[in-house]
Amino acid sequence: MRRYTLAGAGRRLGRIAFRVADRLGAVERPPGLEDYPAGARRWLARRDSRLKARLPRQWRQAVSAPTARVPPRVAVVLHVFYVDLLDDILARLADIPVPFDIFITNSSGEQIQVNGSKMPKANSVVVLDVENQGRDILPMIRLVNAGLLEPYELILKLHTKKSPWRETHPTLRGTGEEWRDEFLDQLAGSIDGIQKILAAFAADSLLGLVTADGSVRGAEFWGSNLHIARDLMERLQLPLDEEALRFPSGSMYWVRSFVLQGLRALELSEADFESEDAQIDGTTAHAVERLVGVLALEAGMKIEEVRELHRSDPNTGALNELPGWRRFEPDAEVVPRARVIPFYLPQFHSFPENDEWWGRGFTEWSNVAAAQPSFRGHIQPFLPADLGFYNLTSVAVRREQYALARAAGIEGFMYYYYWFAGRRLMSRPIESHHGSSENEPFCIMWANENWSRRWDGRDDDVLIEQDYESVPATQFIYDVMPLLLDPRYIRTRGKPILAVYRLSQIPNYESVLEEWRKAARDAGVGELEVLSVDVGEQFDGLGLDGTERGIDGTLDFPPHRMHRGALDRTGLDFDERFVGNTYTYESLVESAEAELRSGVNPDHYPGVMVNYDNTPRRQWMPELWFGANPFTFHRWLQTAVEALDARSPEDRIVFVNAWNEWAEGAVLEPSQRFASTYLMAVRSVIGRPAVLGDAAEGVL
Repeated sequence: MRRYTLAGAGRRLGRIAFRVADRLGAVERPPGLEDYPAGARRWLARRDSRLKARLPRQWRQAVSAPTARVPPRVAVVLHVFYVDLLDDILARLADIPVPFDIFITNSSGEQIQVNGSKMPKANSVVVLDVENQGRDILPMIRLVNAGLLEPYELILKLHTKKSPWRETHPTLRGTGEEWRDEFLDQLAGSIDGIQKILAAFAADSLLGLVTADGSVRGAEFWGSNLHIARDLMERLQLPLDEEALRFPSGSMYWVRSFVLQGLRALELSEADFESEDAQIDGTTAHAVERLVGVLALEAGMKIEEVRELHRSDPNTGALNELPGWRRFEPDAEVVPRARVIPFYLPQFHSFPENDEWWGRGFTEWSNVAAAQPSFRGHIQPFLPADLGFYNLTSVAVRREQYALARAAGIEGFMYYYYWFAGRRLMSRPIESHHGSSENEPFCIMWANENWSRRWDGRDDDVLIEQDYESVPATQFIYDVMPLLLDPRYIRTRGKPILAVYRLSQIPNYESVLEEWRKAARDAGVGELEVLSVDVGEQFDGLGLDGTERGIDGTLDFPPHRMHRGALDRTGLDFDERFVGNTYTYESLVESAEAELRSGVNPDHYPGVMVNYDNTPRRQWMPELWFGANPFTFHRWLQTAVEALDARSPEDRIVFVNAWNEWAEGAVLEPSQRFASTYLMAVRSVIGRPAVLGDAAEGVL
């Protein structure tokens, strides 16, 4: 478990350095470097909230319809500047033993023709012309930003490298040609060698990147790139521990795809990269080369050289009892490491109560679009991407949501269910889904809290309250019985999961639960799995000993009951009207991980949080967590899944806050800011299903 010790120490050191610096552009930098292209000030000045096309216009003809119902799990990203080196690399790719796609980015200025017949496992080859800018890094970023790498689990990244400067370098050994051959020989030099690498990824879910021997470098190789890397990390609101650098120099490696997919969160574009001038250091390309390693470690992954891989038979020892490298066959059945179930807000449609309380036509989109930033770099408004400002009365919208979730390996949604003394609110989406023929799993959480104008369930200015006297809580079970009887309802050990947000608020809830259980048995539902949300004492939580009080278990609902490390706001230029509470996502995750590693109660289901920032609802007095990003989220989810490894597969359930809480920033759905990176994080942790939905079919 070395990675925890080193990563934790590095993050703590980084936080100290981060607090004493002026974030977002005011840290001390070398003279004359205030205007480098990737500088934080420049980034903030040019970014806006406009939805941008993912696929560049000049690529649209080259990228065609899918050629396979199930895309390969492996892709090769190959950048070509020196055309004379291309044939040798392509010949080596013929040794890849599983189907793969090839993306060639061509900045040579020459036309490239590739004979795919010499590579029997190559499914498709796409050549995309690019400008000679940003070396091999900007072309890779273009692929990432276009979403072209999203279908894949593993990427082999190569480029035509000559590096003649190595011959005169005072410390680095070997010529550029010798260095290139070392990479190619070790990463794609033989069928056996490639099988060994694939088997290592299959057997070790924490393995993030494999590169050639002697190519992993440390902090002594920052060169002139530290200031650029720091600014790029600030885009993710992450501190940079300059002493903990570990990265694959040379930029050729096998990598778990999320590491590259997640780079979309940096919002890089050609404006961030210098014009080409034969630079060998001190550019955005060199900084991103290093951040690939930094962010892989932040995601909880390991970086290894080929010699560090386990010396085992590549045909044995893999997860899911598959024969090693065959785990990456397109149709290989992969058992998900966990059952991931996000919370689902059914608010996004008009209904009479909202019209009465907030104005005709109101939905949460009204708040989301109206939010204003409170500090420098605050991403508000936080807006949707792929699905737009949708209406949840649309069957097509919910079908698209499930397709996205299914492609990421998510099992189904836990709908918030609003029931006030026999009166349903916001029930049209789940009623419509229940009445449909869509084969998509779901379950419910009774969100039994008062509704107030504060949006937080407290008793100030109540709009509608839970009234347990006029209609007793025992009647709730009869209202939801048709849902519990639905064959699509999510179960564990044969029992439907029924969560209650504030269970102890219900008078005599133990006797109410007895009535629910009897009614469920009588109706043919069977036994219930009643879960209380672990919301803490402030919200009438039962704590983790609830099984002694009539329930079957508890579930996390972050940030409830979790560590709230205060944010040092120095240098963030908060608006003078701001009177909210600010915390750090990083400290919350570190605390949650420590708790998970100490052991999880067998009757408790852990939860992770994408983010929390309710600025859209409360503008100048919100609660927000600074520093939420896809890489740290990946690490937290991975730790939660690891904590459940000893359980039976059906009990390895992790809840996520949330699928679509747009007014709280807790969003797995694609956003303009992060695209699909959070969904890619989920899929990376739990494994890609063998058959994907329409939203994740191949792009070639």
